[in-house]
Amino acid sequence: MSVVISSPYQNSVADYWNREKNPVNLRLGEVSGTYHHHYGIGDVDWSVLEGPEEGRDERMIAEMHRLETAQAVLLLDHLGPIQPGDRLLDAGSGRGGSSFMAHERFGCQVDGVSISQKQVDFANEHARLRGVDDRVRFHLCNMLKTGFEPESFAGIWNNESTMYVNLAKLFAAHAQLLAPGGRYVTITGCYNDVYGLPSKAVSEINAHYICDIHPRSAYFRAMADNGLVPISVVDLTELTIPYWELRAQSSVITGIEQAFLTAYRDGSFQYLLIAADRV
Repeated sequence: MSVVISSPYQNSVADYWNREKNPVNLRLGEVSGTYHHHYGIGDVDWSVLEGPEEGRDERMIAEMHRLETAQAVLLLDHLGPIQPGDRLLDAGSGRGGSSFMAHERFGCQVDGVSISQKQVDFANEHARLRGVDDRVRFHLCNMLKTGFEPESFAGIWNNESTMYVNLAKLFAAHAQLLAPGGRYVTITGCYNDVYGLPSKAVSEINAHYICDIHPRSAYFRAMADNGLVPISVVDLTELTIPYWELRAQSSVITGIEQAFLTAYRDGSFQYLLIAADRV
């Protein structure tokens, strides 16, 4: 398969996720057994804050999990008419949540890739427990050079993982793996070109997650250079703010919540869904 770690930076990212035991990922995943590594969208049911103090935190955790699951559903909605005989690639698959949802929805084979051995082992164990390990598999591999056969995927997605890689290299790799007419979807945070350079809040997010948030324009430039033609662009910024407002009041705060809220509200940061066809 691929050379997994190709730079000291990637080694630091892998080390971060191999050591990660964040309750905001683990406790939310325990609600349904589907573990995500992304944020949420949609209106919050603020009634979770009402009622007795006992159980309030559990209600908040369940509501946050509902919102992050809604985000994954929206991404899968944009993959188009996937058939059971198709194959999908989850690039930066984390603990496997979106991959399992895709298999449940489409009945097709799904491959997930991560440079974190801990994430891959966790996801493969859950595939075994779910009885789908013959159809949903996770690989310790670099999304920039997976080693999979060219044109072998009907769909590929990145869910909040593009900020860890060079976009030109990423979309070149995806374009090679996608069959002609195949669909690529990403949901990502990007900084707003109109604002200028990354704001202080965006820089705080970069430092917190050891990532490099790209400008909005870089996505469309790299897609155009690699034969990926956008078919849908959805600004999710306003839809994700309620998730962060709820998370900022929860027991699983990480200290980065205010930076996200500041960046979204001042217009320096945007949360986008981009779907594109490979031509």
